Amino acid sequence: MFTGIVTDMGEVIDLERRGDLRARIGTHYDTSGIEIGASIACDGVCLTVVSLGPDWFGVEISAETVSKTNLDLWAPGRRINLERALRVGDELGGHIVSGHVDGVATIVAMRDEGDSTRVTLRAPDHLARYIASKGSVALNGTSLTVNEVDGCDFGINFIPHTKAVTTWGQAQVGDRVNLEIDTLARYVARLQDWA
Repeated sequence: MFTGIVTDMGEVIDLERRGDLRARIGTHYDTSGIEIGASIACDGVCLTVVSLGPDWFGVEISAETVSKTNLDLWAPGRRINLERALRVGDELGGHIVSGHVDGVATIVAMRDEGDSTRVTLRAPDHLARYIASKGSVALNGTSLTVNEVDGCDFGINFIPHTKAVTTWGQAQVGDRVNLEIDTLARYVARLQDWA
C-alpha cells in the first residue's frame, strides 16, 4: 500500500523486452535500505524490485500491466514519480493507494491560476462513475483532490510544491496519465450493484 505522496523523481535508465518488460530506474533512494522483493510505486504502478545497484533498482513489468497503464510510453531518460511502500506508523498524508492502476486518463486542458495550474483530464467511460467532486484520485502515483466532475472530465489543481517535487511540472495537454480510482469509491459502487 502507498499514500500517493511522491518521495522521489526517478529516471528510466534502460528498458529490455524479453518475455516481460524489464526496466532499470535511477533513484535518489538509499538502495542499501531496499530489499529484493520490495514494492515501489513507479508513476503509480506497484512494481517489485528484482535487482539493485548503488543508485538504481530493476523491475519486471508484465504485458498485462503495460496494457492497463502508460508504461508503454517509457523510454530511457523519462522522469517518473516514485514512492516506497507504506510502513506501519508512517504518516498517511494522501489517501490509501494500492498501486493497481485502473486505466489511463488523458490531459485535455491546462491553465495557470496564480502560481497553481488547473488541469482537466478525461477518464475512460467505465471509470468516470467512480470519480467524485472533492474525492481522491491517484494520477501517476500522486494523491490528488478532485475539484469538479463533468461527465468523463474532471479537474484537479497543482500547487507549485507539487509541480516542483513530482513530474507534474512537465505535464502537457495530450499526456496519458495512470489513473487509480479511490478504493472506497470502488467498494461503494460494488455494494450499490448488489442492492
